[in-house]
Amino acid sequence: MRLIIDIGNNFTKLASAFNENSIENIQRFKNNEESILNYIKTENFTSAIISSVGNPNLKLTNILKKLNIFTIILNHNTPIPIKNLYETPQTLGLDRLAAIVGAYSIYPNKNILIFDAGTALTIDFLNSNGEYLGGNISPGLEMRFKALNAFTHKLPLLEKTDTVNYIGNSTKTAIISGVQQGMLNEMEGYINKFAKNYENLQILITGGDSFFFENKLKNNIFANSNLVLIGLNNILSFND
Repeated sequence: MRLIIDIGNNFTKLASAFNENSIENIQRFKNNEESILNYIKTENFTSAIISSVGNPNLKLTNILKKLNIFTIILNHNTPIPIKNLYETPQTLGLDRLAAIVGAYSIYPNKNILIFDAGTALTIDFLNSNGEYLGGNISPGLEMRFKALNAFTHKLPLLEKTDTVNYIGNSTKTAIISGVQQGMLNEMEGYINKFAKNYENLQILITGGDSFFFENKLKNNIFANSNLVLIGLNNILSFND
């Protein structure tokens, strides 16, 4: 049994995996070692992979080693099943890297455009040869709302809503429409651009706001909130 650990800024996602194509028992905890250790006790894990947005958790790593669990600490030198053509691989977020590998494992030999709609909106592209060519980063939905409030004197702080009008008729609806429709237009623009240059383009979206946007985009797009976990599992399989 494999143990998948994805440590974010505030939360940790844990999952179990029997093989490279199965992710089970997904749980999300506030970042604390006790919850992680209790999860580890639920199964007889033989291998593990840890991805962290911060510095590696050495205490957790040592515990896994004492339990004789083969452990990979993901970094930019870890062997992966795709070719990374990013010019500065050491600066590429590990969550982005894992999501790209996850997309590749689901759609091998496809041109894939991946959106991660979280704190930031990241756009990544993997071609049908399994080559990661790079991507872009822009503010996420919540960040855009907060920026309008923080950097102006009178604009209120608002939140996303399921109603998306193309144009607002009040300050409130103008902000909501501007932020949400602007982000939708941004994603549609990328989709149209890549679709013109790459055949049979597969589009995936992950991240906290993935399901919010899935049905609002005009193109065929598939949401998968576990893309990072799937990618981590495949990286572990590649090195196991």
